Amino acid sequence: MNYYSLNKKAPDVSFKDAVIQGIAPDKGLYFPESITPLPDSFFTDIQNLSHHEIALQAIRQFVSADIPDSVLKDILQEVLDFDFPVVEIEDKVATLELFHGPTMAFKDVGARFMAQCLSYFSRGKKSEVTVLVATSGDTGGAVANGFLGVDGVKVVILYPSGKVSDIQERQLTTLGKNITALQVDGTFDDCQKMVKTAFLDEELLAAMQLTSANSINVARWLPQMFYFLFAYKAVKSKAKEIVFSIPSGNFGNICAGMVAQRLGMPVKHFVAATNVNDTVPEFMLTGKYNPKPSTATISNAMDVGDPSNFIRIRHLYTDDYVALKKNLSSFAFTDEETRNAILKIYKTSGYISDPHGAVGYLGLKKYRESHPDTYGIFLETAHPVKFLDVVVETIGATLKIPPQIEQVMHRVKKSIPIKNYGELKEFLLDES
Repeated sequence: MNYYSLNKKAPDVSFKDAVIQGIAPDKGLYFPESITPLPDSFFTDIQNLSHHEIALQAIRQFVSADIPDSVLKDILQEVLDFDFPVVEIEDKVATLELFHGPTMAFKDVGARFMAQCLSYFSRGKKSEVTVLVATSGDTGGAVANGFLGVDGVKVVILYPSGKVSDIQERQLTTLGKNITALQVDGTFDDCQKMVKTAFLDEELLAAMQLTSANSINVARWLPQMFYFLFAYKAVKSKAKEIVFSIPSGNFGNICAGMVAQRLGMPVKHFVAATNVNDTVPEFMLTGKYNPKPSTATISNAMDVGDPSNFIRIRHLYTDDYVALKKNLSSFAFTDEETRNAILKIYKTSGYISDPHGAVGYLGLKKYRESHPDTYGIFLETAHPVKFLDVVVETIGATLKIPPQIEQVMHRVKKSIPIKNYGELKEFLLDES
């Protein structure tokens, strides 16, 4: 399996090279040259398969040229060592909990998978890889945890000052070792722009091997298809028409779900639910893509004004707007609507949702107004305790602090403030 740049002005590369490079020399995102559907029997018998068996069959075609099955099985054992429960909270409405990993966020899967791949690729090599990543919240903690102590890999995380929760900040600034956090005076979009600029800086690239652990990296993006398949396995016997509603920021998660659909997973529709950063909802209404500066919200991991992975989604549909609209709806919601949803879910079912999951719930309910016979699953992408102040203030109840969070609460935060790309470049060159 080779990967090509969506800008079509760079050579095709292997999975290994796509992972190590992160982004193509022509600034394009890498995309697999083909997506071959799995046999019908896979989905017919999926309830008899373990999570590891499902993941192996789903990812094999994308990585097998560079990672033998024996190694891939070991990688998946390391990555998928926690649960992905589907919890029904209303009739025909359930949530897929993706927060049972080490940093209590859905990004644990992709970050750990990529870390394991890079660790395998760097065996026996003396050269070091620097993972450069921007985060709007949970990516930083998941990447920091996934790469902590991995030989031959240094991690540099950029995060927007004052725009991530205290717990999210602690998860990415308290680990030390091979992890460094840079606190950026700006927004997530500013962080992401710096990272993309670094990948095109010839002076930097001559001095060091850079790669990214954002969902622009194929090893971070593709494994996210696993939990859509796990959810399908869980509800297959309950519903014929399944709808997934995904709280969406950089759109890698929902794009991975669409890849699972291309593998043959029966899904009726996808809903991309966003906060007031509504670039994609506006596109789905008008057909015009107009990125804008991001706005800070209580669902901060979705504060993205120019989502990187939406180009992959458009590519999946060969930029056919009509075809995309048949499979994707997108709705935007305010902080007030999000708080009201958190409270409503709690009062009616006793379930505590985080702000991102609440946005996913709102998107699902909006879609089901005109499609009531569907079975809807909204993704709960992070544990509500990661947004403790907002959730406690909204529902008026205390939350028990899980051990994964408790262990970082009393650690000292360490980060380096930077204001612009020049300061980032200076730091990286000093560290090379």
